[in-house]
Amino acid sequence: MVVAEWQKQRAVLMSFPHKNSDWSDNLQKALIPFIRIAQAIAYSQPVYIICDNKEDILNLFCSTRNMSFIEIKTNDTWIRDYGYISVLEDGEIKLLDFEFNAWGNKFESNLDNMVNKALYQKGYMGTTPLKTIDFVLEGGSIESDGIDTIMTTSKCLCNSNRNDGLEKLQIEDKLKEYLGAKRVLWLDYGYLAGDDTDSHIDTLARFVSSDTIVYLKCDDKEDEHYIELNLMEKELQEFRQYNGEKYNLISLPMTKAKYNTDGDRLPATYANFLITNKAIIVPSYNDKNDKKAQDILREIFPNREIIPVDCLALIEEGGSLHCSTMQVA
Repeated sequence: MVVAEWQKQRAVLMSFPHKNSDWSDNLQKALIPFIRIAQAIAYSQPVYIICDNKEDILNLFCSTRNMSFIEIKTNDTWIRDYGYISVLEDGEIKLLDFEFNAWGNKFESNLDNMVNKALYQKGYMGTTPLKTIDFVLEGGSIESDGIDTIMTTSKCLCNSNRNDGLEKLQIEDKLKEYLGAKRVLWLDYGYLAGDDTDSHIDTLARFVSSDTIVYLKCDDKEDEHYIELNLMEKELQEFRQYNGEKYNLISLPMTKAKYNTDGDRLPATYANFLITNKAIIVPSYNDKNDKKAQDILREIFPNREIIPVDCLALIEEGGSLHCSTMQVA
């Protein structure tokens, strides 16, 4: 079964922007949130930083404690979607390397799709078994309760731009086979404007324990997300745990609408937080609801430090904090 994010982690992977990536127009500004996220992770555990030129990146840090800098060529930075997926099988951790096609061939992905193999060949995963799977699956598209259940969205996994548009039941069989799940919970509603992923679950709803889900809630009837996110909330209310009981549902607020200089709405979401061994790293957006979201997560995780990181620069490229990281068990 896929290891839940709140379970013990060996390290967190990151992939830094570089001059040949989509961040090249304002690289120095783009690097700031990546540096701060890496520092927040390194506070309590190792972070493996994949970069184009490690000498350029090393000079940006005052301290490199708990950090490893690894030169591997990449197209982009969203390692949540091309990094390893950690599973526990027969009491042993195994790493799965799924195919990555940049959210339905929207962008170049030839280099990103080789990162897992390159990192493994460099020895950073030790003797942990690695299995390559000929199936398109992104880490941000699935949520695991760590026991028996995967939560995902039909807008993403059933999209014709992945796996030739397999039917829902066919995909469900694949998730059970590859990930060890006994069942799959499907959300058919919910999206974020400006999101290139076709509604990744980690932008909308997250397991924070085996019986609790936090989710993005929209209270503004004038907001374009109001109808879809309220329909999503009703779906969540109908979900049941494996034992038949309802899930504990905790809502996260939405930010005020954020736009880029072209007037396009950006996918700001507090659901895109990262759980590490001792901290919750939370995206902030210079918004009145930043503190409210942090307080909600502080109540959920009283034994972990809440560390906010300004992610306005990240959402300008279509992702946020969780998207830029991938934990390894």
